[in-house]
Amino acid sequence: MKGLITEFKAFAMRGNVVDLAVAVVIGTAFGKIVSSLVENIITPLIGVLLGGVNFTGFSIMIGAAELKYGLFLQSVFDFLIIAAAIFLVIKALTRLQKKEVEKPAEPTAVPEDIQLLREIRDSLKR
Repeated sequence: MKGLITEFKAFAMRGNVVDLAVAVVIGTAFGKIVSSLVENIITPLIGVLLGGVNFTGFSIMIGAAELKYGLFLQSVFDFLIIAAAIFLVIKALTRLQKKEVEKPAEPTAVPEDIQLLREIRDSLKR
């Protein structure tokens, strides 16, 4: 039993598992932010631009069954907006990361013995 607990502890504390747990928590929080952006800001603005069209009420009766295709259209529309928002955020993050990478590295100090050898070489050339 002690060996099993030790193995589980080693597994749970592995970098990949911890990184995955952090990613899930942050992803969930980010999903809430994006959903709020879409539901409370983008969709109402698009509704104003489209003259207040709301797809959710669109339906058709076929016999006794009601096909609510408006809800499906609204879900597709929301997905496209969310995908576009995530694309723009990822693009902005990528641009920020590239700026960090492009910073020139500070030149490392040359060891004293190498510097002395270079001075000797230069004086011998003269």
